[in-house]
Amino acid sequence: MAGEPGGLTVDHPLARALVAHGPVGWQRVDAVFAITVTDEVAHIEYSIGGQSFPVDPPEVVLDLVREQRVLAAASDAGPWWRMLVTLASTGEIEVDYDYGANPFPDGQLFIPEAYRADLQAYPREKVPVWLAAYIAHDDRQRRTPQHAAAQARTDREGQVWAVLAENEFPPFPVLWARWATIAAAFVAAQSDRGPRMLPWIGIFESSARDGATLHALPAGRAVLSGGVWDSPILDAVYNRGAPIPELYAGAPDWVTDLVLNPRVGSGLLSFCYWWESGHWYRAQSPSAQDCAAAVPGMWTADTVIGILVDLLGSPDTRDAVAALVSAAESGMVTRETLTAVFGDDGRFDIDSALYQYSLAGLTSTMPQPMPQQQAIIRVRDYITGRGLDTTGYPLSELVAHRLSVGWVVYVPVPEGDIAIGRAIFYLADDGVLEQSSSSVAPMTYIAEFEQRFAQRHGSTA
Repeated sequence: MAGEPGGLTVDHPLARALVAHGPVGWQRVDAVFAITVTDEVAHIEYSIGGQSFPVDPPEVVLDLVREQRVLAAASDAGPWWRMLVTLASTGEIEVDYDYGANPFPDGQLFIPEAYRADLQAYPREKVPVWLAAYIAHDDRQRRTPQHAAAQARTDREGQVWAVLAENEFPPFPVLWARWATIAAAFVAAQSDRGPRMLPWIGIFESSARDGATLHALPAGRAVLSGGVWDSPILDAVYNRGAPIPELYAGAPDWVTDLVLNPRVGSGLLSFCYWWESGHWYRAQSPSAQDCAAAVPGMWTADTVIGILVDLLGSPDTRDAVAALVSAAESGMVTRETLTAVFGDDGRFDIDSALYQYSLAGLTSTMPQPMPQQQAIIRVRDYITGRGLDTTGYPLSELVAHRLSVGWVVYVPVPEGDIAIGRAIFYLADDGVLEQSSSSVAPMTYIAEFEQRFAQRHGSTA
């Protein structure tokens, strides 16, 4: 937004027209006019006693707005794309002229052709990068799976290789853990700012409109991509006709739109890195240093520790924060690790913070012991649900005996009988159910059962 020399005053015909058009008793009018040489939209709203009343703009108002824009076109600033007017019945007036420093809101952004026609009528030395991309990106950054596969084959045949980006971003597992730690801290503090974790993805959007996504993929792969607001590289592409960078040259075929930052759809993607076989790679993306504004501060453990200590406003927490960062990088975060940093007095949202770590797969929370009756019901439902033969195996006689990590559930052999191969069920506290039989030595099976449980939950015991 910007003011304009010689702009509207309360005595201007447009201001007088807004006053004349207002309903009886109006106290304030808010008007927004978005306009190009081919398209226009206007929203006018009058306030009376705390209630708002939208009205259709009269033609006289629209004529005056068009006239005002033509006059602006002759000024040094040039024609604006939106004009916002706030006028009080007491005579105060505020006018802002929008030249596109920020994206226009929904309902006030026209199709690209409208801006192309406007620029043809009123040429400008420079158009804001976001708008220039909106007008001219032509889906050139898109990479569908079909396109990705074809380009990967062409790159191999042409011996086009990616650039090994060694010592730029931290290794992916470390970066992922630090990203999640910053996200958990901001969530714990109930802040709207900061990164966030979703299943298989880390998200970050800065207040300055820089941002990135970090997609985790199977087999230890990942894609980090995003955009720096007002990127000089994209400015050169859209405002000076420079060739668009080849962000995917040498990229594997799994680097596609599905794992790229949403900026790819608006032509505002300024970098793309991918992690494969223990290394980061890139094509014609800028260095990590030039992407720093678009990612959380996860460069070193000390960087992350400093962010959390500043967020807490308590230098005394530094050792506990360091322990949390270390636990995250080891994938062993517990509720206790979090409460050591944030306390447990209700001032911080520990549950939501722990959930951020859970989404990232970095928790080491052992399941609570399953109640005995629940174990019996689970096994009974398993048997009936699978239609297992229960001849001589009355389910009403199921019993459960506690193990260190769950239950062994079975129907006892009637006194005096001998049964070989009789069904025995092992149910872990995390819900995993395994079926065995009396032919397998229980002590041997239990030892292996407990070992599998430990492997699932990251225990080294």
